[in-house]
Amino acid sequence: MVLRCLDPQSFREFKLVKKTEISHNSARFRFALPKPSSVLGLPVGKHIQCRGKDSQGEEVIRSYTPITLDSDVGYFELVIKMYPKGRMSHHFREMRVGDFLPVRGPKLKINIRLHTGRFSYKPGQAGAYGMIAGGTGITPMFQLIRAILENPKDKTKLNLIYANVTLDDILLKKELDEFADKFAGRLKVFYVLNQPPQQWNGGVGFVSKEMIQTHCPAPAPDIQILRCGPPSMNKAVATHLDALGYTPNMQFEF
Repeated sequence: MVLRCLDPQSFREFKLVKKTEISHNSARFRFALPKPSSVLGLPVGKHIQCRGKDSQGEEVIRSYTPITLDSDVGYFELVIKMYPKGRMSHHFREMRVGDFLPVRGPKLKINIRLHTGRFSYKPGQAGAYGMIAGGTGITPMFQLIRAILENPKDKTKLNLIYANVTLDDILLKKELDEFADKFAGRLKVFYVLNQPPQQWNGGVGFVSKEMIQTHCPAPAPDIQILRCGPPSMNKAVATHLDALGYTPNMQFEF
């Protein structure tokens, strides 16, 4: 019997067993589940809520999407960018191996603007996904990418536009590039940088209407465009999508 560990109402504590630095302000956190045979029990595309304390000792709760699936048995992982003034960032920055993190979930979000309700993934439910992510908004996209590409019965095509400030800010780039190479006919990744290095063949600046038109599937009844990023980016992307003819039913914002 598979033991699912989450409770949507009550916080349960999970032990940090590994912390891997990714960049100067981001890290990958691995938390052990109660038993080696346990799974987190989080549906694809859903969030968990994590509780911690800020620099003033005040309680803070934030939502995150693990990059692991229930096929990853015995643990789950979070990729966290720790901002200098972020309240929950302080908690993660101070965490050491052996510490415990209170978690509950899944957190279900209803997107009122788009009238699409809760996002739920079923293999083959869309012919193609266009994904537009900014910064840590890559985590729900990465989870969905894994779920689709690691399922041999799911033939959905994926197009990802991933925007960041600098090259060092790109999270999970190694993993994304490996997936893009392994599944060349099904996953295409287009990186966008606001401050690119001199030798750069990706996008420059902010995600534009032209980038979406070039790198995402065209409007159609069987496609969905998913977005997750800073509020200003989400708002701008929504405007572009509306202008390009994507109906509300074709859009979802995490």
